Amino acid sequence: MKMLTGAQIRSKFLEFFQEKGHSIEPSASLVPHEDPTLLWINSGVATLKKYFDGRVIPENPRITNAQKSIRTNDIENVGKTARHQTFFEMLGNFSIGDYFKVEAIEWAWEFLTDEKWIAFDKEKLSVTIHPEDEEAYQIWKDKIGIPENRIIRLEGNFWDIGEGPSGPNTEIFYDRGPEYGNDENDPELYPGGENDRYLEVWNLVFSEFNHNPDGTYTPLPKKNIDTGMGLERMASVVQNVPTNFDTDLFMPIIQATEQIADVKYGQGKQSDEAFKVIADHIRTVAFAIGDGALPSNEGRGYVIRRLLRRAVRYAKTIHINRPFMFELVPTVGEIMVDYYPEVKEKEAFIQKVMKSEEERFHETLHEGLAILEAVIEKAKAESSDVISGKDVFRLYDTYGFPVELTEEYAEEKGLKLDHSGFEKEMDSQRDRARKARQEVDSMQVQSGELGNIKAESEFVGYDAWTTNSKVIVLLKDGELVEEAQAGDEIQFILDKTPFYAESGGQIADKGTLKADATFIEVKDVQKAPNGQNLHSGVIKEGVLTLNSTLSANVDEANRSKIIKNHTATHLLHQALKDVLGTHVNQAGSLVQSERLRFDFSHFGQITAEELDQIERIVNEKIWASIAVQTDYKNIDEAKAMGAMALFGEKYGKIVRVVQVGDFSLELCGGCHVDNTSAIGLFKIVSEAGIGAGTRRIEAVTGQAAYQQLTDQIGLLKEASAKLKTNPKDIAGRIEGLLAEVKQLQRENESLAAKISNIEAGNLVDNVKEINGVKVLVANIQGIEMNNLRTMADDLKQKVGSVVVVLGSVNEGKVNLIAAVTKDLIEKGFHAGKIIKEVATRCGGGGGGRPDMAQAGGKDPSKLQDALQFVEEWVKSV
Repeated sequence: MKMLTGAQIRSKFLEFFQEKGHSIEPSASLVPHEDPTLLWINSGVATLKKYFDGRVIPENPRITNAQKSIRTNDIENVGKTARHQTFFEMLGNFSIGDYFKVEAIEWAWEFLTDEKWIAFDKEKLSVTIHPEDEEAYQIWKDKIGIPENRIIRLEGNFWDIGEGPSGPNTEIFYDRGPEYGNDENDPELYPGGENDRYLEVWNLVFSEFNHNPDGTYTPLPKKNIDTGMGLERMASVVQNVPTNFDTDLFMPIIQATEQIADVKYGQGKQSDEAFKVIADHIRTVAFAIGDGALPSNEGRGYVIRRLLRRAVRYAKTIHINRPFMFELVPTVGEIMVDYYPEVKEKEAFIQKVMKSEEERFHETLHEGLAILEAVIEKAKAESSDVISGKDVFRLYDTYGFPVELTEEYAEEKGLKLDHSGFEKEMDSQRDRARKARQEVDSMQVQSGELGNIKAESEFVGYDAWTTNSKVIVLLKDGELVEEAQAGDEIQFILDKTPFYAESGGQIADKGTLKADATFIEVKDVQKAPNGQNLHSGVIKEGVLTLNSTLSANVDEANRSKIIKNHTATHLLHQALKDVLGTHVNQAGSLVQSERLRFDFSHFGQITAEELDQIERIVNEKIWASIAVQTDYKNIDEAKAMGAMALFGEKYGKIVRVVQVGDFSLELCGGCHVDNTSAIGLFKIVSEAGIGAGTRRIEAVTGQAAYQQLTDQIGLLKEASAKLKTNPKDIAGRIEGLLAEVKQLQRENESLAAKISNIEAGNLVDNVKEINGVKVLVANIQGIEMNNLRTMADDLKQKVGSVVVVLGSVNEGKVNLIAAVTKDLIEKGFHAGKIIKEVATRCGGGGGGRPDMAQAGGKDPSKLQDALQFVEEWVKSV
């Protein structure tokens, strides 16, 4: 076995499969593109679904990749085990209807055992197969030569995610030797069992069945191969270290952490756990932020926040009590730079976000401790030795307190936790998350017809909006046909087409197909699996036959608006980078005829001044009449020029570059104006946050922008007419009116105070003495809460030593106030406790300080009975 670094293992894996005719698919962003079924990209195959279910046919059916991935279903185990991670790399080779079991198994064996590659000792390798997979058994036994006793049949060796491609799998295990397990009586000590001796290094999945919606399995039209090798796990075997964290992929991070802590790695189980948590979580958080996800209280942002806070909490056990995680980002970037340059490229931004989040959590931690102290005091006051599950969950969910930390503090005070109540709250949260998750099929059932269409079709719509085109493919109800009639909904492919197929955020063209007696309305255009533009439409008149030639006409007015919005989107993208910073990246876009929508990553809000500046820059570029040029470049040349790539798009070796003077340069296959002056005018309609670290701008151009301004001017004129002033004087008029309103409010408050004082004087006669304590209870109609509070203060002043409880029904709601003078507080009277009892009796709740408390109620009919209870309460104190 060769000693290799993690980077060398990755490089060798990709090189090996490239030699076997595979194309290397670059690692995709951790944030899924157009896949609502996933929170994160969690495997090598996750980005290749479109190939496996037949929606898209790849240029090369043999694919290999090294894919960064995140899985968060076992966060609490990270640090406690040898191999649990949240961020990991999956190496894989894939066949889309090309080779199958024989090649997959033979190549896996060659890579693992050949001296040129990993050079494992063949005697140390065992495999597992599905009990019914006789083909795999014969290949391993007869072709590879593994003895029967090292081929284990396991029922669980079947890959199935529900509907879609599925099939048996075979796993390859490496025997690390007796030092990792030598108990002959251990029932789990075998390849595939729960043990540390036999480590799975590779999983080969043979997708040969469609799992149909009715639960049945049928053979796939095309069989596929999907394999996965965890890089970190493989590195631990190759480097002969006990855990993934002892490999060169983690140790530099652990060593950097040692420099900050006053503890060394390897000196104790608890401190080692902290080092592992920090090393794993810093990788996850750094890569996630680098790919545009930002901390928040929902979705991906919540995962980032939770991981960062977990690492900070563990850091305290190795005496790190300050923000520090951000200091480890350069180390992560240095380890991964060979294949993932993004962390190093965005280092400053990642550090800024991380430091801000850490500082915020340290403040929150102090707040959480104060809340915990209050919870403990409350439990003690109620003579309870248990902290409720709801309180434990609130501390966990809101303040990031792990149950262990809460339990530690509670035990110091002689209390225990309601674990079952906490689990009930956690289950409720999981249910809410499941219901909120969009129910979308993860992978579709494979369909053969469209995937088999190889007819050549050329898109000519950049330059020509009308062409004479031949119908070379005609489908009705998903089936190939020779002819279709008036009223039929059809799909068709033309030999050449001016119609743009929806992609890159730009919607599809609409238009018509015409011949002498035939008229077809084109409603939509999408990419077929083999890349042709697939048109959808309705035959309005006549008959359409295969191979007939018609006039294809793009709706010019619609396209004209679309191209204005598309070029404006490019100008907006660059303006955002210029004003907000280079960290801004596209997170999605929509280019329609009516408007444009642009989603982008940004940490923080955008000020009105920044928004004005962005809008002004775009308009200045429009008015500068800059030529828009398009060209085709080699992908590496285009990137070297500084061309920005569209979010989630995959690019071939030759790419189309759209350049607006020296201002904007993007890789784009969309349609654009020839000169920015054609856009006319650009107007931002709205700007808002739409999720964790993602903001959205909606804007209009040309005629729509003119209409937007006209409508706003109309509103301004209408407002000025109502204010009886000129539009230019509206601001001053409003300021004057606001000043008048403020003066009236002051006068109103002054009158209310005088009335309150008079009414308080009248109420003094209602004071009763109960057990030597003066008590004043009154029901006063139509008084709002502020005036009740003033009245209670006046009564305390006038009576001197008193318990005051006042109630009022105002606008159908009950207002309650309680006040207790200082001398009576010392005797055990508490305004907050009184008000809670009274409010409960009229359908409400509330509380407050010992001297003053307020509450609301929902049932006015019970107010009088609730107030009468005060006398009983005073007697009980």
